[in-house]
Amino acid sequence: MEECISVFDMLKIGVGPSSSHTLGPWRAAERFLAELKHENLLEPTHRVVVNLYGSLSLTGTGHATDLAVMLGLSGQDPEYIPIENIDKIIQSIQKSNQLHLNQQKTIDFNPAVDIVFNKQFLPFHANGLSFTAYTDLQEYTSTFYSIGGGFVVKEELTHTEDKHKVKCAFPFPIDNADELLAYTQQQQKSVSEIVYENEKSMRSEAEIHSELLRVWNTMLECMYIGCHSEGILPGGLNVRRRAFDMHQNLIGLSNYNTPQEWLESIRETEVKFRQILKWVSCFALAVNEVNASLGRVVTAPTNGSAGVIPAVLMYYL
Repeated sequence: MEECISVFDMLKIGVGPSSSHTLGPWRAAERFLAELKHENLLEPTHRVVVNLYGSLSLTGTGHATDLAVMLGLSGQDPEYIPIENIDKIIQSIQKSNQLHLNQQKTIDFNPAVDIVFNKQFLPFHANGLSFTAYTDLQEYTSTFYSIGGGFVVKEELTHTEDKHKVKCAFPFPIDNADELLAYTQQQQKSVSEIVYENEKSMRSEAEIHSELLRVWNTMLECMYIGCHSEGILPGGLNVRRRAFDMHQNLIGLSNYNTPQEWLESIRETEVKFRQILKWVSCFALAVNEVNASLGRVVTAPTNGSAGVIPAVLMYYL
């Protein structure tokens, strides 16, 4: 039986700027903590060293990989962490050289020493990282690979029949686009209806609707924040945010206080083809700028492409 990938595996809520270099390593750190708890090693651990390999090392600082593993080891969830807390947590670690491991115990942690950037590539995948926990009696090391879109795997689990992942049986198992199109013809259903039937094999309709609404509200808030944030993007390249000025020129003097009110104000603006194209570009750019500034976005299916689907949805709304 093959692993079933949910819509919500593809549309993950997380923090930018990269699904493979930020979200993936963050999730890997969370999985490492889960392993420590399973092995009863969390409490006796007094030091953790992180090794970044290959692509994660070469572009790690630009994609905040180092910050992601610190936040993950701190027990913060990228889906729910208040964005305003990110800088506070990172600055606290950097100033004190201490980390609150899984929000349970404080250990010494010097990012300049305990996060090691290795240029070598591990054989299994370009995006490798390992965590080593030290206790008074032993060392425990675990290696992960961030394979894109926020997905994280371990090499040894990919070579076994039991991948330690939830297995399921979709009514319409799909491995490629041809199979999907064949189902639409056989069942006389649309693509969305086929996917919806598969999704219902994993969760209730109420859960699906609730989660989709949460995903959409995250997208809407992301566009709202991006359109109302000005200044220079982080990263040291002095790139100025562009969505703010574009939005100001398009929205005019409309009054609103919430993302929903903002959406209504947009509906009342002038509807011309050229203006519509500018709006769609503005929405996509706003998401990209939020993503670039360690903001909350939805992988669609990656952080790098996160602006397209929200922008197109706004066009239809």
